[in-house]
Amino acid sequence: MVSDLAVLAARFAEALRGHGVAVGADRSACFAQALVAVDPQRAEEVYWCALATLVSTPDEIAVLDHVFDVVFGGGFDPADFRGDHPEGTLTAGAVTAGDGQAGEEREVRLSTVGSAAERLSSRDFAELTPDELALLREAMRRLRIATPVRRSRRKRTAAGGRRVDMRETLRQARRTGGEPAVLRRWVPREKPRRLVVLCDISGSMEAHARAMLQLLVCANLGAKAEVFTFATRLTRLTRVLARDPAEAMRRAGEEAPDWSGGTRIGAALREFLDTFGARGMARGAVVVIVSDGWETGDPAPLAAQMARLSRLAFRVVWVNPRTAQPGYRPLAGGMAAVWPYCDAVVAAHRLDALDDLLAAVG
Repeated sequence: MVSDLAVLAARFAEALRGHGVAVGADRSACFAQALVAVDPQRAEEVYWCALATLVSTPDEIAVLDHVFDVVFGGGFDPADFRGDHPEGTLTAGAVTAGDGQAGEEREVRLSTVGSAAERLSSRDFAELTPDELALLREAMRRLRIATPVRRSRRKRTAAGGRRVDMRETLRQARRTGGEPAVLRRWVPREKPRRLVVLCDISGSMEAHARAMLQLLVCANLGAKAEVFTFATRLTRLTRVLARDPAEAMRRAGEEAPDWSGGTRIGAALREFLDTFGARGMARGAVVVIVSDGWETGDPAPLAAQMARLSRLAFRVVWVNPRTAQPGYRPLAGGMAAVWPYCDAVVAAHRLDALDDLLAAVG
């Protein structure tokens, strides 16, 4: 039975791929696992497994319904169970399949659409419209920003610990008449390092700034980042971004009045260090600065502030989308000043380049 379900999963996924749905090996495996777990006895049970694992956009549901109808000979109408689905874009790609009666064939027009995330993953964020950027939210939710761990002041009991936990040992000794029959040991707890993000929202970085802030909203559940934006002034957005992505982006625009203004990176960095960083927020943290390095002022103060930051932070990662250009060199005054103090410089200019950013942070 398991082998039959595996064959069914493979052939059905292949049929969807043949009609424009980007069904990769990961989705096929999830579909097969769902079939094994459910052990379907009726066609609608197979359909729900396919709907939960093989499609990622509303347009693909139309394709799934047509292919399912073809494969199962029209014996199951999904609309009977979930209501009519929105019509997809129909194309000229047609298939013929038996409708359950010998000698008869029918033609089914199928929607040929690919996954939105896969279509947009190789496009620069600067080329995307706000609606297209919103389509990447689901893909960004699958990403996780994980910072390195550090020792905490707290401890936990562990058999292999080097130090004896006297309090726990004496507490356990109460069960043996005050005699410490077993020595309890402890090791330090570990917790993720703080993530601090400073995002340039000047005119030259507007599109990439929106993408980075959306990434933080979607993938920041584990990292709990401190988020600041800057152009002509520094704005703290940590609480604003702890919301729904659409609402968070709207509120971010309201909270940062200098959106699309000029850039004073050195002044913003000095304000951050004086107000938050030196007091503890940047100490031992992973600091990510998102900017193209276009400093409107003298780059010398910027270099001095970067030197301060590098002494406080555990790691400094600079995100500059311009570094993706062939033959890029840090010749601009701002980038030339900060380059020696960066532990990593990445482009992160499109969805399929975000892995470099996640690796640099981690």
